[in-house]
Amino acid sequence: MTSARARSLRRGIALALLLGLWETLARIGWFDPFYAPPPSHVAQVLFELVASGEIWPHLGATATAAFAGLLLGLGLGIGLGFAAALSPRLAELLEPVMILLNAIPRVILAPLFVIWLGIGLASKLALATILVAVLIFFSVYNGIREVDQRLVERVRTLGGGRRVLMREVYIPSVTAWVLGNFKVAVGFAFTGAVVGEFVASSRGLGYLLQFAQTTYNAALTIALIFVIMVFVLLLFALSERLERRLLAWRYS
Repeated sequence: MTSARARSLRRGIALALLLGLWETLARIGWFDPFYAPPPSHVAQVLFELVASGEIWPHLGATATAAFAGLLLGLGLGIGLGFAAALSPRLAELLEPVMILLNAIPRVILAPLFVIWLGIGLASKLALATILVAVLIFFSVYNGIREVDQRLVERVRTLGGGRRVLMREVYIPSVTAWVLGNFKVAVGFAFTGAVVGEFVASSRGLGYLLQFAQTTYNAALTIALIFVIMVFVLLLFALSERLERRLLAWRYS
C-alpha cells in the first residue's frame, strides 16, 4: 500500500470514529439533538434535499455566481495587475486602492452591494469578483515585479520589445504566481457568492443557510455546510489538476 493510500485510509478511519462517537453521544443524550443532531439525522435531511430536488436550483444559483465571479475576477485582476506593473503612474493610483481593499474584510461590502445592485445575481457576482480580483491583482503585480531585471535587460539588448517581454518573460512568470493562488481564488469566489446570498437573496445555498438559521434548524445547517465543503473540495481538486497540468515542469 502506498503512503498516499495509507494516509487516506487513516483519515477515513479517524472520520468514521469521530462520526460514530458523535452519533453515540447524541443517542445517549450527552449531546442535545436540538443543537448537535446525530449524523444519521443530518444524513436524512441531506438525502431529502437531494431526493426532492430542492437543493439543485440553489446549488446552481450559487455555482453560477461563483464561477462568473471567478472568471470576471481573474480577468480584472490580471488586467489591472499587468497595467500597474508596467505603468508606474498607474501603479501609484491602483496600488493604494488595492491595499485598502485587501486590508479590510471584503465580505463587509456585501450589504453595500445589495443596496446598490439589489438581491439578485448582480450583488453576489460583484462580491465574488472583488474577492478574486484583489487576490489576483497582487499575484500578477508582485509576479512581474519579482522578474529578474537582468533577464529583462538581456531581452531588450537582443532587440526584444514589450511584446517579446510579455510573451517570453512576464506571462510565464506570472502564470506560476496566478496558478499558485488559483485554489484560494476559487474559495474566495464561492465565499463571495454564499455570503452575498446569506445577506439578502431569494435563492442559493447562502439563502438556505439564512433560512436554517432563522428557523434554528441545526440539522439543515450542518447538511448545507457539508454540501458547501464537498463542492469546494471538488473545485480544489479540479484546480490542483489544472495547476499540475499547466505547471508540469514544476512537478516533474
